[in-house]
Amino acid sequence: MPPPPLWSITNEEKRSMTFRQQRALLALCFIGFCSGASANLTFTGTLNEPPPCTINAGTTIEVDFGDVGVKQVDGVKYRRALGYLITCGADTLPWQLKLSVNGTPAAYDASAVQTSAADLAIRIFQNNAPFLLNTPLDIALSSPPLLEAVPVKRPGAILAPARFTAVATLLAEYQ
Repeated sequence: MPPPPLWSITNEEKRSMTFRQQRALLALCFIGFCSGASANLTFTGTLNEPPPCTINAGTTIEVDFGDVGVKQVDGVKYRRALGYLITCGADTLPWQLKLSVNGTPAAYDASAVQTSAADLAIRIFQNNAPFLLNTPLDIALSSPPLLEAVPVKRPGAILAPARFTAVATLLAEYQ
């Protein structure tokens, strides 16, 4: 005969355990229902480059001020238009065209390109307003701004006769 069990489970304890197990199972089922719904997300698209632009077919824009009187540099006399033509490739996307003049600004005028002559710079205007160097301007390809340049001097400076040059880059690009 087998030895007596170390413990014994009564019928009521069997029902009680079954009831506890049922409650645990029921709770797990509710957790599943309360967790919410889910859906997969898919993202697609196409990366495009803006169309290329050229200014004056890539040629240098030259502005010759000719002979400038050292006592006549006043930011008004010798004003010259910068003739330029922007051409961009065709595209149907709504790109924003930006125009900037990039160069070394004079210490006394953020809209003027420093020249090789001491105290002399070339101020750039766009539609009669000073055009800050190295600062992109929103433009429309169909109506680009009128650009002009004029010699200016440091306030109070006395200019000495000298040849001068200045270099800047006119940049048109889509953003």
